[in-house]
Amino acid sequence: MKQKWVLATGNQGKVKEMSELLNSFSIEVLPQNQFNVPDVPETGTTFVENAIIKARHASKLTGLPAIADDSGLEVDFINGQPGIYSARYAGEDASDQDNIDKLLSKLKGISPEQRKARFQCVLVYMRHALDPTPVICQGTWEGVITETQNGEQGFGYDPVFWVEGEQMTSAQLTKQRKSELSHRGKALSQLVNILKAELTG
Repeated sequence: MKQKWVLATGNQGKVKEMSELLNSFSIEVLPQNQFNVPDVPETGTTFVENAIIKARHASKLTGLPAIADDSGLEVDFINGQPGIYSARYAGEDASDQDNIDKLLSKLKGISPEQRKARFQCVLVYMRHALDPTPVICQGTWEGVITETQNGEQGFGYDPVFWVEGEQMTSAQLTKQRKSELSHRGKALSQLVNILKAELTG
């Protein structure tokens, strides 16, 4: 019989991705909105704190083990902004395009050498709401912010995130290639390796 875990998101893409990865462990991943778990205010000042807040909240309200991630973009020239505010960089109800427009305006006239950036993803697994040692995995993806947008794939800042090794933006990569290279892909593979050790002994 499959164990049920809750994923602290309503994003169906993330649920599907996580389900496929954890299927071999006989774990069924369910989105928190299936349990009427509301979003919790992300009051942390780091990706780690916010991921823990989300996982603990989902676990507490469902009584199930929980997984949460927090991710965003750091641009060196603007002191690591937008960071934890990546999704709401241009305001609470900002669209992806609003956020990109704000970022590009902040980097207007800045040379390619100074446009270095990286995506960060922190993934947290909590066995229960009071888990004192949650599993924390982190993935980083280095790139450069372009001056113009290219590509139709992906979401968020993908159209302006240049991947040097591929000579294209993240939004031009195939889904499969992106998951091999991305910050989230790296954090997920760490989690899978840790779970293999923990669940299979």
